[in-house]
Amino acid sequence: MDIIQQIVSGDVRTIARILRDIDDELPSSRSVLQRLYPHTGKAHVIGFTGSPGVGKSTLVDQIAGFYRKESKTVGILAVDPTSPFTGGAILGDRIRMQRHFLDPGVFIRSLATRGQFGGLSKSTNDMVNVLDAAGKDVILVETVGVGQDEVEIANSAHTTVLVTIPGMGDDIQAIKAGIMEIGNIFVVNKADREGSRKTVRELMNLIEINSRRRNGDDWEPQIVETEAMKGRGIDKLYETIEKHRTFLQATGSEKWREVVEKRTKIQLMGALRDEAFKAVLERIEARGDSIDELVRRIVDRELDPYTAVEQIVDKGLR
Repeated sequence: MDIIQQIVSGDVRTIARILRDIDDELPSSRSVLQRLYPHTGKAHVIGFTGSPGVGKSTLVDQIAGFYRKESKTVGILAVDPTSPFTGGAILGDRIRMQRHFLDPGVFIRSLATRGQFGGLSKSTNDMVNVLDAAGKDVILVETVGVGQDEVEIANSAHTTVLVTIPGMGDDIQAIKAGIMEIGNIFVVNKADREGSRKTVRELMNLIEINSRRRNGDDWEPQIVETEAMKGRGIDKLYETIEKHRTFLQATGSEKWREVVEKRTKIQLMGALRDEAFKAVLERIEARGDSIDELVRRIVDRELDPYTAVEQIVDKGLR
């Protein structure tokens, strides 16, 4: 059977193999992704982001269980931090999702950031497309948990769930631009802790401030309190996620298409940037020039980095 047919039919080994090839950036994976693309566009992609230790993995595990109760197939991509010394990762998120390992309706793949900023791996969007083409109804993407610059998930997911816990910061922390502005749903996990009501009030103030900049037909961000370890509040979170999906896909609404077009444009520009960068470096190396030599000249103040960039681009595009 052709590899595309195998993936579309949900063959686990073939899916695992192509995801590995994508993560390893093997050239052969490009043609597979090109042929798979017409089969994508059906899955609901849900991103979970937030600081380390807020319980993202446990929430993903619990939400996956709710979708399985509805007989929906689930793909999970869990991003873990990479060691700056070895390039490896513990990939510990799988430990918290063990109950789904033997479920044929759930596919779990851990991946390392490999130096990528923004909370995702460079290969995340391509992996989402593979799982989408493989027929997964829902794809849950858990970011690495790097903090307040973790906003890339909003460019990859239809629904973004921002997870926090009581005691993470004061009012000033709550209204910082960036990560606090990307959430469609705010989850206050470990809500049994002291200060949970204060955290909810801070988030309500944030939503009120941002509501002045939204159009009347925009989604009003929701706040859900949970205790993921005990399974409390997960039903409410599941209902709210589905409510957001329904809002985006409502009859006559252009919201879903707007989200998809935004995601597609950002992903296209990212792919174009990567390819252009690679092409420029290849041309420079083909001419016998050396990036290391330019670095040496910049360090010795024989050249400034701005002129160096101009020279690199000029040579690379000619």
